Amino acid sequence: MAAIVRLSSVCRRGVNPLFYQSTLLARPLVVPHKCQEQPHLLTARIHASQALYASSGSKAASLHWTAERVLSILLLSMGPIAYFNPSPVVDYSLAAALTLHGHWGIGQVLTDYVHGDTKVKMANAGLFLLSTITFAGLCYFNYNDVGICKAIALLWSK
Repeated sequence: MAAIVRLSSVCRRGVNPLFYQSTLLARPLVVPHKCQEQPHLLTARIHASQALYASSGSKAASLHWTAERVLSILLLSMGPIAYFNPSPVVDYSLAAALTLHGHWGIGQVLTDYVHGDTKVKMANAGLFLLSTITFAGLCYFNYNDVGICKAIALLWSK
């Protein structure tokens, strides 16, 4: 909980600060406890889970973050490419990119919400199984049917 206080009410000397004339400040609210003389801060403690790649000196987390952003930009650019130039290369590239994008996204949800060693291992095994089946299904669809690009074009045409 935080009390919002105007700086002019905190500084009662009659001098208006140059840069903070109408700025609002957020300060923690201090409330004295009835039985003790020490005041207690009414602030929330933030629980931060351990990072997935938390080893010191490792750039793996930064590289993973960068790879996620690059993949997202590639997916945005693959849409017009798939529309204007449908080909098997684009179909299989979309299959790989969509599967990897979904795998990383669901992996982040599992990292945030699944706790406990056994549960994390089971969830990761399920995620790998789901990603494998998804990629195999998209590749099967590309090989034995019209492909992802033409299938989306057919959906839009009707």
